[in-house]
Amino acid sequence: MTGKQRMLNAYRGVANDRPAVGPEFWYYYPAKMLGVDMIEFEREVPFHQALKTTFQAFRCEGWGITFFHVPAPDITRQVTEKWVDDKTLEVHTTTHTPRGQLTESTRYHREEPCWVVERPVKDLRHDLAAWEDAYLNGNPEEADLGGVRKAWEEVGDAYLLEVWIGVPFFDFYAGARVGGLQTAIYDFAEPELQPKLQELQERYRQLMVRTARTICERTPIESLCIGCSWSCNSLIGPAMWRRWDKPIIKAVADEVHRHGRLLHIHFHGKCRDTVADFPEIGVDCVCPFERPPGGDVRGLEGLREVARLLDRRTTMNGNVHTVETLIRGKPEDVRREVREILEAFRGNPRVIVGTGDQVGRETPEENLYAMIDEAART
Repeated sequence: MTGKQRMLNAYRGVANDRPAVGPEFWYYYPAKMLGVDMIEFEREVPFHQALKTTFQAFRCEGWGITFFHVPAPDITRQVTEKWVDDKTLEVHTTTHTPRGQLTESTRYHREEPCWVVERPVKDLRHDLAAWEDAYLNGNPEEADLGGVRKAWEEVGDAYLLEVWIGVPFFDFYAGARVGGLQTAIYDFAEPELQPKLQELQERYRQLMVRTARTICERTPIESLCIGCSWSCNSLIGPAMWRRWDKPIIKAVADEVHRHGRLLHIHFHGKCRDTVADFPEIGVDCVCPFERPPGGDVRGLEGLREVARLLDRRTTMNGNVHTVETLIRGKPEDVRREVREILEAFRGNPRVIVGTGDQVGRETPEENLYAMIDEAART
């Protein structure tokens, strides 16, 4: 079997010749392997190719994403760049819309992934309408998907390449709001804002469904991915997630399944309070089911509970601790966690031995090889 075949089988609940192993090689390790700094990696290196190089080097399975741009009418952008210091590049974007102008800035660093230093929605009275024009009036049906198809062909069967269609509604809103998570929490708690937020939620739901439909109709991509920033139990709690984000994910899952495709969601941090929601929604795979302290899936008993709640309808990917085990631990520590995962899912094909989020650059290679080898012994 190829790496892609093992991943797809796991997503579909089909038995593999051996368990799939999918370390989340995101930015740090591919950049390290390619010998480039993070600015060059994020701005010049094709992400899907970097992941292919990394997965093939470790001879394991995995998943990655490719992106595309959703055009919006009557929107123009001006981009300027300046070096803050020898290691830091700031990119400033001014967006012109029919209802106003937005400004935002991102900083790129040679050693770390980029981060936002200025968000576009600073004053709801002045900026919200322009933000809607720029980000909710998009026409996914007019998107250029040539890059998605090309990336899918170039990856081939090396690993499972998915297309990124967005984030949950809370993250979509909070990511644009000055103050990010904190300000958005106050906005969502403000009674006077509820009608407007409900309107935005519905518009976003429609946009996400249209985007999923376009991908399914115009590309051969087998699986779509919804990401996660703050939209998790650890930060907004189960009640807010169910109110604002679960309906969006459910609508996308329904559309994706209507076309015979798969849906994967990233849901980091604590997850046990909402594990039973994932099969109810119809999500095919969820990652990364982190161990404490960042997550709440602890050891064999925690994994067994997750397996029970997923009910053989949703695949678990993850749970090897990226810091305490992969970075600070020994190979035997890694092997022990892999054995716990496989024991909890014994006889259940809906499992991928993965990492509790991104593999750090400090991770010893022998620990990664131990993770892959232990799963292959099963």
